[in-house]
Amino acid sequence: MNEVEQTFKDLMKEIKGYAEALSLIHWDLRTKIPKKAMEQRSDVIGLLSERIHQLQTSDQMKHCIDQLKGKTADPILIKAVEECEDTYNKSSKIPVEEYKAFVTLCSKSETVWQQAREEDDFALLQPYLEEIVDFNKKFATYWGYKEQKYDGLLDQYESGLTTEVLDQVFAKVKKALTELVSQIANSEVEIDVESLLHHFPKQSQEAFSLAILDKMGYDFDAGRLDETIHPFAIGINPNDVRVTTRYDEGDFRMAVFGTIHEGGHALYEQNIDQDLAQTVLARGTSMGIHESQSLFWENFIGRSKGFWQNHFNLFREKAPAAFQSIDFETFYQAINEVKPSFIRIEADELTYSLHIIIRYELEKALIDGDLAVKDLPEAWNDKMEEYLGIRPTSNKQGILQDIHWSAGDFGYFPTYALGYMYAAQLNAKLTEAIDVDGIIQSGDFEPIKAWLTEHVHRHGKMKKPLEIIKDVTGEGLNPDHLIAYLTKKYQEIYQL
Repeated sequence: MNEVEQTFKDLMKEIKGYAEALSLIHWDLRTKIPKKAMEQRSDVIGLLSERIHQLQTSDQMKHCIDQLKGKTADPILIKAVEECEDTYNKSSKIPVEEYKAFVTLCSKSETVWQQAREEDDFALLQPYLEEIVDFNKKFATYWGYKEQKYDGLLDQYESGLTTEVLDQVFAKVKKALTELVSQIANSEVEIDVESLLHHFPKQSQEAFSLAILDKMGYDFDAGRLDETIHPFAIGINPNDVRVTTRYDEGDFRMAVFGTIHEGGHALYEQNIDQDLAQTVLARGTSMGIHESQSLFWENFIGRSKGFWQNHFNLFREKAPAAFQSIDFETFYQAINEVKPSFIRIEADELTYSLHIIIRYELEKALIDGDLAVKDLPEAWNDKMEEYLGIRPTSNKQGILQDIHWSAGDFGYFPTYALGYMYAAQLNAKLTEAIDVDGIIQSGDFEPIKAWLTEHVHRHGKMKKPLEIIKDVTGEGLNPDHLIAYLTKKYQEIYQL
């Protein structure tokens, strides 16, 4: 048994090694890579992904799973075997040549997406997206599903979640938020956003963003901050978790809240128990739980009144002269303005979930065969007009704004809104346990970070997503907490 355990550990270590190299390449691809290097780098991504797939579905892996399942007392090994068995069962259903072709296609597609976005030309991306959708349909069939094909993809990002559950939850959230947006539209409160839209040099924004990351507890000895088109955080291992952001010198909110958001992801990955470091369990348990951490920090902390009461002087210290005359209440209201926007990552926290629901409905229709890729731009614009009352005038501010579909990530978008609901549930329980408002105003976030580490971060994939939510909050998925939080906050701001 000891020999089998060691073989299994060595296999996981090798898989982790290739995965780290792959993560580093993806970081480079989205941040620093020379343009001419992109084509060959895509082929390298395909080769490394193929090797990981081979290891995950090897006879040696199957032998280790069969020998260790139900026969080891080590709790980490028990969970690692479960995770590898789940991966084996799913990955072995996909022919390795198809998987390699898909991964290579997606890395090339990401490059084309950047060009299509710059040139506002959906036609450039369309053929790649059509292939990616076909692959995802095929993979969903390989993996299996109960009722809707889309369930097979959804399960890859949030185990156990179905479209039946999402349809019910999203319908409730959509109704509550659209009614609130309508009430706000009729409010007599006028918010002065123009006072925020002064030139703010990128270097000064970076300095403020770095200071905030540091106060959040982000470990710069285990990470770094870089610039990219589409912000992301990437966990190479718990000791190397990198954050990126996007600067807009005409609107500092993009970088500041984007950095806080990605910092929330990074805190999760940096604080996974080191005992899991060389196993397949050393990552977030699901994208929904991951998003709960980023959205908790971005919205429940970063957009709170207490946060800015404490950091307003620091902001003024880094900001240019044009910002020095803004009074605090005007500033606080302006960063929390509700105004339907074309771009998801620029959306206010109230309308954000509506952006996600639009994407969910579209990709579900694509996978279930009710919508063709060529019709995506028009369908996108129609839903934006229906749910948010605005219609994009270009594909750059519409269908081409997100990288996710060009990267092959179908079934991913719902986890953003799901994570927001999880965040609200965790926040409700956190406020029962400690004086959150007092801690935020003090500017020392260590007690909040410690609570999240204890209840969420340290577990990695030792716990399933709904297991974490149930253990911490005592209930399953419940959108009522998010609806209550948003209603209370914006009734106060807009005097509804």
